[in-house]
Formats: sequence, structure tokens, C-alpha cells
Amino acid sequence: MEHLDEKTIRSSFVNCSKGEAKRLNLPRDLADLRWDDLDFLGWRDPQAPLRGYLVARHEGEWCGIVLRASEHGAGAGRRSMCSLCLTARTGGVALLVAPRAGRSGQKGDSVGTYICSDLQCSLYLRGKLSTGSVGMHETLPLEQRVERLVDNVDTFIGRVLRAA
Repeated sequence: MEHLDEKTIRSSFVNCSKGEAKRLNLPRDLADLRWDDLDFLGWRDPQAPLRGYLVARHEGEWCGIVLRASEHGAGAGRRSMCSLCLTARTGGVALLVAPRAGRSGQKGDSVGTYICSDLQCSLYLRGKLSTGSVGMHETLPLEQRVERLVDNVDTFIGRVLRAA
């Protein structure tokens, strides 16, 4: 993933107002991120723990999505799978919901899916972070797993952009 600056990130959001995008908290370590290890930029807001953000390419443009975590999550002791990176783990996966873009989202329409709760799918996929639990053995080469992750993120963004 190419390095993104604050202006690019803030202007990419499609499911919140420009004012909300201007006020959202960016990752504290933005300047120190290892962009080569990322397939999308994802982070949770340390000042609003139920909020998360995801920025990725969609149809050639940067697209940012505001997410809200379920207060109950997938269950701390339950084995769950992230629908983006397909990492299976005990705990650490949350139902994240995004308001749809445009008028649909303003009316309250949203889409959700189970995602690694810290939004660090790229790092789990590459073995840079450990889930802390024994996972399934993945037989696909890393390149194909990355391609699958990018496709899954793109599909999720497409669902957020699609009118209900």
C-alpha cells in the first residue's frame, strides 16, 4: 500500500460528513506505519473505543469507511473468523457495522461483517502479528491470501456504497 497523508485519508471518507471526517482521530503512529505490510489502512479510535476506520482502494480511488463495533462483539471466549482475512481465532473478532454512503446511510441503513477487532488483518496475514491462538493451517501462498483479502475489503466497501 502506498503511504497516505492526513489530507488524503480525511478526504476519502464516504459514509460520514466532511466535518466528521475532519474531526476523526487518525492513528497516532501514522508517520511510523510500515506501509509495505498493509493492504488497507485500518485502526480503532483510542478516544472512542467502539469506532473504527478503514481506508482502501476501491475502483481506483481511496475510499474511507467509518465503522462502529458492536458492544457485545463476537464473544471473548468464542472462536470466530474474520470475514476479510479469514483468520480464525478465539476472541479478537468483532461485528463492525458501517452506515451506508449517501441518503441510505442518512436514513439509518447499514452493513456489517465480522472483522479482526483491531483492523490489522494485513499484519496477521503476513505473520507480523500473532492472534495468540492456534489457527488453521493456510495452504494458499501469501500472494493469493493478500489478493483474497484485498478482494474481500473491496467487496465490503462496495456493499457500503451500494444503495439499499
